[in-house]
Amino acid sequence: MTHTANLTPFGMHTDFLGYNQAAKLVTRVGVIECLRGMTQAIEHNFMRWQDFTKSARIGNYSPDGVIELMPISDASDYAFKYVNGHPINTHRGLPTVMAFGALANMANGMPIFLSELTLTTALRTAATSVMAARQLMRPESHCMALIGNGTQSEFQALAFHGVLGIDTLRIYDIDEMAMRKLHQNLAPYPIEVVCCSSTAEAVRGADIITTITADNTNAIILRADMVAPGTHINAVGGDCPGKTELEASLLYKGNVFVEFEPQTRIEGELQQMPADFAVTELWQVLQKSSPGRLSPTQITIFDSVGFALEDYSALRYMYARAQEAGLLQPLELIPALQDPKNLFGLLHAQAPSSVISDRVTA
Repeated sequence: MTHTANLTPFGMHTDFLGYNQAAKLVTRVGVIECLRGMTQAIEHNFMRWQDFTKSARIGNYSPDGVIELMPISDASDYAFKYVNGHPINTHRGLPTVMAFGALANMANGMPIFLSELTLTTALRTAATSVMAARQLMRPESHCMALIGNGTQSEFQALAFHGVLGIDTLRIYDIDEMAMRKLHQNLAPYPIEVVCCSSTAEAVRGADIITTITADNTNAIILRADMVAPGTHINAVGGDCPGKTELEASLLYKGNVFVEFEPQTRIEGELQQMPADFAVTELWQVLQKSSPGRLSPTQITIFDSVGFALEDYSALRYMYARAQEAGLLQPLELIPALQDPKNLFGLLHAQAPSSVISDRVTA
């Protein structure tokens, strides 16, 4: 997708997709169909990993959470995401995660598309999870344990059901209301949902374990002795420094796969491990340069922290679908100038020719 400036009779505009329009788009397309399409888009771009200029995300931390910027580009497009993570926000009436992002033209720097990414991040996180699981889980897997039933849990559940055919979900959260919420939201779908009283009960008999808790702490949500041979672990919640979910000894029991190793060393479960602990980046499995699952009894672990390439893919996917649906709005973000060297002239255009309020007078 190569972009040019969005020209109108009045100059240039940036296409905008707000959260209401994004929600309308997802409901029109269908949540599962959207997850399938986004999974395909992310996998396509991981397959061309070498085309991108990549870096670990930039984080600014406070006692209550983190604000991060996530940039990436290829020869045609630049993308970034602004995203926070503040677990305390639910007590303030705010989402734990809030995000927005943009696509820009690498040739001229023009912002082409500005979008909400709060809803889109939940979709792309679940899509990335199933992209990894398709390579790493046992083919006959049908039951998943979902530990942590907050904001992203429905998206994870529907992605694994709609893309990989998971038909049984064993759920647990320390907040019973969160479990009820998840159970209720999944009621229209043909998924057997079993509410459990502990993590240990939830993971019993599960082929896949997804951990997606929110507390910003070095926690042990999943112990090594809970995990049966052959299990695939989708570790999503340990996604910033000082925040983990897996017992360190569990990482030695399986093969660990990551998105972008320099970032995961800082933010993922890997922060518990020595610098020489071996991992495989997921693109290597997709490109067949490294193996994924080696045997039916192998434990595989996807140490997922979220990477900018996923947001790049999600932005491009949502932009294309929103264009098709006619849901984009024009945004006056960049001024159109008759003389590109005369930015000051923009002030004259907004004021009577004889008046500029701070003009120097005798």
